Amino acid sequence: MPQPKHVTGLKIRRPTRAKLEPDMQKYFGICEQKLGFVPNVLEAYSFEPTKLRAFINMYNELMLAESGLSKLEREMMAVVVSSENRCYYCLTAHGAAVRQLSGDPQLGEMLVMNWRTAPLPARQRALLAFAHKLTAAPAEVGEEDRAALRAAGLTEKDIWDAASVVGFFNYTNRVATATDMMPNPEYHEQAR
Repeated sequence: MPQPKHVTGLKIRRPTRAKLEPDMQKYFGICEQKLGFVPNVLEAYSFEPTKLRAFINMYNELMLAESGLSKLEREMMAVVVSSENRCYYCLTAHGAAVRQLSGDPQLGEMLVMNWRTAPLPARQRALLAFAHKLTAAPAEVGEEDRAALRAAGLTEKDIWDAASVVGFFNYTNRVATATDMMPNPEYHEQAR
């Protein structure tokens, strides 16, 4: 029986790394050192250096900068958004991040399949309910949703950060889906 062929990378052409500006070549090198590979999303954005830098800056600010939301909570929201949008790339990449940050492979899988099955503290449950509703029914989000977040201990800044993370991943999910972006195969093996 023939083995299935796994598609990796992008199905759209992108410039060669040699054509990237020196600072972006250096950034890709840092990714290879830290991760062992360059995420395909960065390769995809390499079409346009200005958009690549904007993507990197926004991602780093939302997902890595200081926030009242933990890195794990931000990754969990990325997975819930991506699950609702059925974004294969982001589910794979951010599911791996949840497994790594939580040390719990089962949590990553629960969030991918149905976040409601995960045994979560009230704060995280409120964050994920907000992320889901803002993705699935944004016109229905109102003061009661923000009040639920406040009741779970989130500040106004935390709510802003949560909305920004949700908005960003709704955007990236659509770009990844539109371009049929495939996750790097390395993500499948991480934190298992």
